[in-house]
Amino acid sequence: MADWSTLPGSARLEAPFDRPAIDRDELRDAPLPHRYLHGAFEGTGARFSFYFPPKESYEGRFYHYLSPMPFPETALQEGKGAGDLISFAIHSGAFIVESNQGGFPIPGDVLLATNIAVAKLAKAVAQDIYGAHRTHGYVFGGSGGGFKTMSCVENSEGVWAGSVPFVIGTPISIPCNFTVRAHALRILKDRFPQIVDAVDPGSGKDMYDGLAVEERDALGEATRLGFPPEVWSMRDLAGYGALPVLAPSVGQMDPTYYADFWTKPGYLGSDPNGSAARARVQLRTRITEVIRPKPKASANAASSGVDEAWKSLEAFDGAKTGFGLRLAAVPKPDADLVGSYILFATGAATGKRLPYGSIAGDLYTPGTSFDKGEGMSFLDGIQAGDEVVIDNSDFLALQTFHRHQLPPFGEYPVYDALFREADGTPKYPQRPMLVGPIVCAGGAGSLQSGKHDGKMIVVAARMDESALPWNADWYRQLVAKVHGPDYEDSFRLWYHDHAVHGDDGKPVEPRRLVTYMGALQQALRDVAAWAERGVEPPASTRYEIVGGQVACPREAYLRKGVQPTVLLTANGGERAEVAVGEPVRLRAELEAPPHAGGLVDAAWDFEGEGAYADAATLVLSGAGDARATVEATHAFAKPGTYFAALRATAKRHGTAPDPFCRVDELARVRVVVKA
Repeated sequence: MADWSTLPGSARLEAPFDRPAIDRDELRDAPLPHRYLHGAFEGTGARFSFYFPPKESYEGRFYHYLSPMPFPETALQEGKGAGDLISFAIHSGAFIVESNQGGFPIPGDVLLATNIAVAKLAKAVAQDIYGAHRTHGYVFGGSGGGFKTMSCVENSEGVWAGSVPFVIGTPISIPCNFTVRAHALRILKDRFPQIVDAVDPGSGKDMYDGLAVEERDALGEATRLGFPPEVWSMRDLAGYGALPVLAPSVGQMDPTYYADFWTKPGYLGSDPNGSAARARVQLRTRITEVIRPKPKASANAASSGVDEAWKSLEAFDGAKTGFGLRLAAVPKPDADLVGSYILFATGAATGKRLPYGSIAGDLYTPGTSFDKGEGMSFLDGIQAGDEVVIDNSDFLALQTFHRHQLPPFGEYPVYDALFREADGTPKYPQRPMLVGPIVCAGGAGSLQSGKHDGKMIVVAARMDESALPWNADWYRQLVAKVHGPDYEDSFRLWYHDHAVHGDDGKPVEPRRLVTYMGALQQALRDVAAWAERGVEPPASTRYEIVGGQVACPREAYLRKGVQPTVLLTANGGERAEVAVGEPVRLRAELEAPPHAGGLVDAAWDFEGEGAYADAATLVLSGAGDARATVEATHAFAKPGTYFAALRATAKRHGTAPDPFCRVDELARVRVVVKA
């Protein structure tokens, strides 16, 4: 191998990244034949992996993946199916690059410098392996990796030819995107069945029907701030997410917030008769027995995907250790203890605390701690007779933190409409600092400026529960402001319907969802064709922001982007009522957007089981394969309410016969079957 420490010009590796070293160089057969190189920058914590296809398959490019957290540089090797990015890159004529981004924890500016150094090194190694040629790089990442992707191309020139940030947030997304849904979860906990029924197709109902004033307000606040109402049907997905990780950080950055919430006017907790006060638990009791297997840090099983990357911060999991405390008294069974702590009030561990996990009878089992600095050695000193306080005050306060994080007027219209009076003044007291921008810059290296280098395609999910869908539009507007009226010469935004935040390649709820992975892969191929050959990708998705929600046209020729549309009816409408055994006529009109390829297959899920086991016959409409109709009849053997669904797939013309770039969409109708 060549000496890469003295690269020419702007490609030069600068200290501390000027001593790259390869410690593994081997040929591998799986998942496809490739040459694997692993190495590190000596004197730093930065490590990297490169996966090179055979020379006859290489077309002069690489894809550079940035995970949300600084995961091990071998994470891509775990990818399967549509999530197998190594195979995707090889099929796309590219090698793929990943790194641990310097390790954890490191400052954002060091992380940014690490990513730039890895990309420069990747180009040099490619020259050494394939011979002299121009190497085009494309950086991509989702969620926190999307922040990093934008930071990379906004703070470098010529390092990457293009980028694909996906499911991206804004500088105020953290923790506000999570707190608003946490508040709604608490207030609406008994109302979700009726809300879900109203939101599902063919209900004829309003999701606010029958709700009390505070319930309507909580649902409206979450909806107007951008949380997609359809996601309430998936309660595990619509849970607290990364909020437990963020809770300690809020207290550290704004140390008086939790106390102010319970004592000062304008905060929900200051009302002694309000729902927060009624839900508050501050139970003082004593330990009657300590169950003491030796504590140990749990294995980190988090994936590098955008939904679970935050779990890498896990420091301790009480359930996995077997540690527990028997208590003289416990809260009432209906107490809301999510996010609560047990605080040691007396004894050797005074002032320490453990997160809540579960209570069974009198046995308190700690939950997961994400505070690596706290350490758990204090558990050795706990004894029977020590007094503790079970307290959920901080987490209750955190649930409305977004009300007190109002950004400057005009920068975020969704926030202005929801949290400002007609004269522009805030409706709620405001905190002395905005937490989100600090977290964003610290984790990515910079705040978004919109001044990106190279071509960019953003992929967003229209049912994203974490990076709220309008967040991507905020960035589009920032790009347009910086680059001017011709910003689409280098920028696209594609929305993907019926898709949520996760990127594991399989929808978490196939009855209701599809994955955006096919669109992401197509974006990577398209951004390369755009940068290398000037081939313009399909147009941005057409949409508007209505009441905090992203609304798109129903027809593909109007919607644009790359996702096909499916217009499905049952007996001519979105709801059919039939008797047991009576056939239902199902008909769908399918359409691929302009320049987005053709329809390749479709499948029925007649009874809403998520299996899509019945292939549908595409009847093409006119010339080409961009439009088709699908028809079927189905009779139901038992009474009940069913949601028949059709899933359709489009794929670009002329692409390789591989399993990638398959872009899915679905539609559902309600069938009420009576005895």
